[in-house]
Amino acid sequence: MPATAPAWDPAQYLRHADHRARPFADLLARVPDLPGDPPRIADLGCGPGNATALLAGRWPTARITGYDNSPRMLDRARQYEGPTSGGGHLDFAHADARTWSPDEPLGLLVSNATLQWVPGHVDRLPDWIDRSAPGGTLAFQVPGNFDAPSHRLMRELAHSRRWRNRLAGVLRHDDAVLTPEAYLAHLTATGCTADVWETTYVHLLEGEDAVLDWVKGTGLRPVLAALDDDPAARDTFVEEYRTVLRAAYPAGPHGTPFPFRRVFAVARRPERS
Repeated sequence: MPATAPAWDPAQYLRHADHRARPFADLLARVPDLPGDPPRIADLGCGPGNATALLAGRWPTARITGYDNSPRMLDRARQYEGPTSGGGHLDFAHADARTWSPDEPLGLLVSNATLQWVPGHVDRLPDWIDRSAPGGTLAFQVPGNFDAPSHRLMRELAHSRRWRNRLAGVLRHDDAVLTPEAYLAHLTATGCTADVWETTYVHLLEGEDAVLDWVKGTGLRPVLAALDDDPAARDTFVEEYRTVLRAAYPAGPHGTPFPFRRVFAVARRPERS
């Protein structure tokens, strides 16, 4: 985890909900049929729950639990709790992905844009697969854009002479996620059948300083938390960052194009050992 854990703001995160949900839908489209009647599903890092609710549409009889370590995110997510239209059930619970393990075999463990916040998350994969039901699936997607201007410029500014004493060690580095090839190697080493791919979305964002608005909901959160006790410094950093983002992502006549690479993995455990 970063030196300063991000304080999540569900409203800010949901400002780009449609764009953020699309990779989750693309991930689910590659998940095969699940074992169990009804299937047992866990969403690790469920955030405000809007994406978790999509699971009930795909598997209407499933028992689904969304897990997150942010009380504010969980409070927002609980609006989706209760019986689902197909006879299943959806609920939410607190958990930390660094230590969490399922307490029963799962038909599906899914994680959407969460594992990049978990240092060493690749070491958790064998345990999660081991605790899946035979024929169960582990599916996740993580941002693969840590070398993009949005993240690179943020790190450069944080490491500049003006900010390094305040922000050293706060931000994640470009090794926060693995390459697709590395994920494939780790997943197949567990005996799973694995499908790993990458996609670069070109989001067309609306509004002024749209890329800044996006990262305020995710990647910039550790900086905002680290400077929370000094609003003047926080505002100064944001303004400096705004300036370099405007140059890196110029607005067009119909919005601001924002390329965003993501890495996907779907690993299915054999039905028999």
